[in-house]
Amino acid sequence: MLSPEWTQIFQIKATDLKQGDSWELQYDENIEPNKPNMDWKEYIRNTSASFQCSMCRRKWPSNKVMVVFHMCLRNGQGTVKVRPLRQNCKKCTNAPMENPKIESENINTLMEKLVEKIKQKCYHENLEESYRPFTLYEVKSPHEPKHCEGCMKGVCTNK
Repeated sequence: MLSPEWTQIFQIKATDLKQGDSWELQYDENIEPNKPNMDWKEYIRNTSASFQCSMCRRKWPSNKVMVVFHMCLRNGQGTVKVRPLRQNCKKCTNAPMENPKIESENINTLMEKLVEKIKQKCYHENLEESYRPFTLYEVKSPHEPKHCEGCMKGVCTNK
């Protein structure tokens, strides 16, 4: 589930897109990396986030959180489906996958980069890639692929 903040920030950033077209952002836990539906384009981006185990309440930061976007524009109506990939607790046995908590500043950066990708992939604009870094977290332990959904799906930047 996405916080309303994602949609609010996306709507502000989407005003940069073609006049007359309308765009909508939807959370979809069923989209798979590297498998967009026909006519859909894909963008996968890493960000930083924090997690909390629903079993032991342990918290941990990660700078290797992958977010999958699938986008489609048809007859002036654009849809973006988004799925932040999850991680689970390394301390608990059979720990469930937990959704990331992504800070506003990083949501803002994700939405900016997403709108850039929509311009390139849906409107075929030839844009310079802008560099806008994410706010990184201080991470004291190494990334653990067996607890990362992005690694399991083969799209994590840790590969």
